[in-house]
Amino acid sequence: MKNILSMSQFSNQEVYDLIDRAIEFKEGKTSNVGMDKYAMNLFFENSTRTKSSFQVAEMNLGMREIAFEAGSSSTTKGETLYDTVKTIESIGASVAVIRHSQDEFYNQLLNRNINIPIINAGDGTGQHPSQSLLDMMTIFEHFGQFEGLKIGIIGDLTHSRVAHSNAEILTRLGAEVSFGGLDSWYTNEFAEIGPHMSVDDLCSEMDVVMLLRVQHERLSADENKNFSKEDYFQQYGLDMRRVDMMKEDAMIMHPAPVNRGVEIADDVVECDKSYIFKQMQNGVFMRMAMIEAVLQGENSADELINQKRQIILR
Repeated sequence: MKNILSMSQFSNQEVYDLIDRAIEFKEGKTSNVGMDKYAMNLFFENSTRTKSSFQVAEMNLGMREIAFEAGSSSTTKGETLYDTVKTIESIGASVAVIRHSQDEFYNQLLNRNINIPIINAGDGTGQHPSQSLLDMMTIFEHFGQFEGLKIGIIGDLTHSRVAHSNAEILTRLGAEVSFGGLDSWYTNEFAEIGPHMSVDDLCSEMDVVMLLRVQHERLSADENKNFSKEDYFQQYGLDMRRVDMMKEDAMIMHPAPVNRGVEIADDVVECDKSYIFKQMQNGVFMRMAMIEAVLQGENSADELINQKRQIILR
């Protein structure tokens, strides 16, 4: 694959292939596909897990990182994203990992003269393929399948790229997806996928409960002014009372950062059913698999071009 931009680009088999490869990396397999190559992580939004996870994944593959800080880059002088990516390509980067506040930012790069792979590390409220894939890996490790699983996604659905990515791929893989949280966040997009349920019902019935934080940075001033974290936690938060309602082998997941005492109680974050830090661990191995896939795709393309050149020369 040339780029990784959205979960919609993957076939089900490609998702399983990436999961298998990520598990191989977790079990100790290595790859030299990144040796003597450079990566640049262009994060125009704050990040802890995703950025550092990509950095470790790149180092594990033998790559070196070209430092980039959005606040001190030429984008503050008006440079376009295209020119920034073209610049890092010109100085020797082999892959660009990009997080951007604009939905589908990558559309301004496609079908233009960009010759290195692009990996979407999160676009606005659109997609987050690396988070979605590491979530799929974590679920598959636990259950060994997706078919027939009941998945509940609770929280700020509208503004969550994780909700969009996961709801799409989980449904395609055969899971039944339901939702919880404020009624206003349950838009037609989600209504077409599954029902809106109370948090108590979700905890009682689901195999996996995925929590999402409230994205205050994307809410309106009025929404933030009227928001009460105490009221939200009481109605939609996951506490030990609700954990006790869950199935014995149920999973609690969260893409993080977690807001303790808002969508999740402090003592639930690391309880026996919580896979939150396991997700973070798996993120390194899945991102290794993703980077390897695009670099191998790039190498295959280069080999094909060289073969064509040799035929012409003959």
